[in-house]
Amino acid sequence: MKISIRSFTLALLVAATLAACGGGDSDSSTSGPPLLVDAEGNSTFDSTALGSSLTILPIESLSAAESASLVFMREEEKLAQDVYTYLATLWGGQTRVFGNIARSEATHTEAVRQLLARYALIDPASTLAAGVYANTTLQGLYTQLVAAGTPSLVEALKVGAAIEEIDMIDLNKALLDIDNQDIVLVYQSLLKGSRNHLRAFVTALTAQGVIYVPQYMALADYQTIISTPMER
Repeated sequence: MKISIRSFTLALLVAATLAACGGGDSDSSTSGPPLLVDAEGNSTFDSTALGSSLTILPIESLSAAESASLVFMREEEKLAQDVYTYLATLWGGQTRVFGNIARSEATHTEAVRQLLARYALIDPASTLAAGVYANTTLQGLYTQLVAAGTPSLVEALKVGAAIEEIDMIDLNKALLDIDNQDIVLVYQSLLKGSRNHLRAFVTALTAQGVIYVPQYMALADYQTIISTPMER
């Protein structure tokens, strides 16, 4: 039986305490928080620290919804990485935002891969090249997004913001059916990363003289995120 939210909160507090005080072994002194955020809002998983955080959490039974969500989220995070990498080849000479966030997204999809391995689930992206997905919906979305981001830097930045909106909507929806502590830990970190990346894209659009209007999120939810600073 899965443990309570109170127990989950206590587990996270233990993880934070171990990271802060060096834990109980010779290697844990080098471990920090699993999600690192730089001054520009690039949110990157530290694979070693994430592994340490997951180690203290139990491997719980998976529901069908949780299994399906992990498989989907692995490819959705890969899609973000692939689109940003492509857009960096087009617009990298004018902005660093795509290259920086593409590197962050590489660690995001790796974090979900760690969960797939932890639960012995098949990784749908293990042998797929950039821009190729097992999920046909994501395949179509990739084609749509790279086409939309090709004409201009402004349109490319709008694509970046849209991807982060979509990620947050999908993560929040998934969390309604998820109570495994390790999945919640990773998904909440992914949400923080998406909020920061959305802020980064909106800041870049503002520098281009463009006021961004959310394409998928409710306006109130969007304004709540944009009106608050980068989460460190």
